[in-house]
Amino acid sequence: MEENTPRQRESISLTPMANGLENMGAEFLENLEEGQPPDSNWSPAEGGGSWSKERPKPLSRWRSLQPAIRARHFCKEHARLFHWILTGLLCTAFTAFLLIACLLDFQRALALFVLTCVMLTFLAYSLVKRILGPKLMRWVRPLGNSRLNLWFKRALALAALLGLVLWLILDTSQRPEQLVSFAGICIFILLLFACSKHHHAVSWRAVFWGLGLQFALGLFVIRTEPGFIAFQWLGDQIQIFLSYTEEGSIFVFGEALVKDVFAFQIAWLMQVTMGTTATETLSVAGNIFVSQTEAPLLIRPYLADMTLSEVHVVMTGGYATIAGSMLGAYISFGVDAASLIAASVMAAPCALALSKLVYPEVEESKFRSEEGVKLTYGDAQNVLEAASSGASISVKVIANIAANLIAFLAALAFINAALSWLGGMVDIQGLSFELICSYVLRPVAFMMGVAWEDCSVVAELLGTKLFLNEFVAYQELSQYKQRRLAGAEEWVGDRKQWISIRAEILTTFALCGFANFSSIGIMLGGLTSLVPQRKSDFSQIVLRALFTGACVSLVNACVAGILYVPREAEVDCVSLLNTTLSSSSFEVYQCCREAFQSTSPNFSAEALGNCCRFYNHTTCA
Repeated sequence: MEENTPRQRESISLTPMANGLENMGAEFLENLEEGQPPDSNWSPAEGGGSWSKERPKPLSRWRSLQPAIRARHFCKEHARLFHWILTGLLCTAFTAFLLIACLLDFQRALALFVLTCVMLTFLAYSLVKRILGPKLMRWVRPLGNSRLNLWFKRALALAALLGLVLWLILDTSQRPEQLVSFAGICIFILLLFACSKHHHAVSWRAVFWGLGLQFALGLFVIRTEPGFIAFQWLGDQIQIFLSYTEEGSIFVFGEALVKDVFAFQIAWLMQVTMGTTATETLSVAGNIFVSQTEAPLLIRPYLADMTLSEVHVVMTGGYATIAGSMLGAYISFGVDAASLIAASVMAAPCALALSKLVYPEVEESKFRSEEGVKLTYGDAQNVLEAASSGASISVKVIANIAANLIAFLAALAFINAALSWLGGMVDIQGLSFELICSYVLRPVAFMMGVAWEDCSVVAELLGTKLFLNEFVAYQELSQYKQRRLAGAEEWVGDRKQWISIRAEILTTFALCGFANFSSIGIMLGGLTSLVPQRKSDFSQIVLRALFTGACVSLVNACVAGILYVPREAEVDCVSLLNTTLSSSSFEVYQCCREAFQSTSPNFSAEALGNCCRFYNHTTCA
């Protein structure tokens, strides 16, 4: 019976263990660190334990550990000193490297110099804020905020203007064509401001920081070697990845990446720098990876309550970028991968800035506070339920897109057919919107920084992109590039066969976006299927968003025109033409043109004979 009686549980106290075993162990280690030998008569009972047993005397190996323990103790005491010494050595090494790079070739090291100045500015700001922040705030409050803010804004604008002038003087001294691209940016911004919905409410803070972020991204990708190589490698990996996957996997990957990486980080960054809300920022960030109809799915619960300005940002972001699934297709055409990816990434902050310039916020947004937006992963309980829900939503979205796309393409085909019929009556063959744009958009191409002899081709590609789509335009651009690489004649009759490398790069940036008339139906169909009750609001601002998205791509091209520097190595034409040539190339064409125009005896008869095998010239007769 005693065995069946449940025994009362004894209360267990951890005090003896904590005060005895644990604390004595810590004291044991502390004695070792201080160089004192452990007590041979140590026992837990001294600390209040319930048992006592003499320990054997410490072995000699404990004494052998004393130098290492002393060294560890010394490092702990002087860790801050070591940190400052290491930081000082690294800063000294970097300063010496930057100084040597600037002395050897300042133009080549200009990008690193600018990035270093920006980094030092932020470090100085954080240091001053940490040390003098409270004192400055005590001095500022009695002075009044309005006057101080006015002078601070004037000083900031003056500093930005002086920095810009200094940049233009240093950077455009050897390449004056960059000034044309800078003038193009100014013209596009003034044009957008003239078309602004509310001129008095324009947030110049958002415009300034958005264009600044776009310029910083372009500087990293275009000017610095690590940025260019990294984006080129990323383009190769995207092409390889797309060769093994389908388009839908890009959306799954992009949505997960945006939610996990960009959701709150980018929203916080944009809110701090540009003063935008989390919903519009998240949608624009999502457009880097997914298309114009898939990015709004990330903020689908909030579309019904977003202001018209925020909806305009959503539309502009969709028009100004391309889907990640399309990057691989365009790269497979032969389009420069680094320029293509850079254009898509740079377009995100630029779209946000220019959208706030064209359609400023005049309403009170519900999503400015951190509690306004809480991203959810849906109500699905497992992967299969999530896939089923996503498929049902996609069917409705795709059906609306297909119906609107067919209608707009049919209308465009009817207009082109009517123009061709009317043109035939006055002996103008092939009259179409694309041909008209090749003349109307020629000044636009020139403002981007394209040489005038290439403007007709670039304007035609811009018209193709605007009235058809960027897919067809990139196909035509790749054909021009292939003819250039093959060393074809630059002119055949009055038709240019290829354009310069600079024009190719700028056109790649200008074509990167979904801003075309056929996308109006896609955008309206996608958003209306998500929020049917706001169809009239979407229709009201879709044309304005299309115009803004097209200007984002053009401003992107202007920034690329300011930052672009040739990366091609110079070719020794004499050595090249004196070798046996099996085929022509762009380098062969350039050297042969130089040989035909040169009167120098450096080019032998053999070199001219090699050129005459590929090209017709009066010298060959």
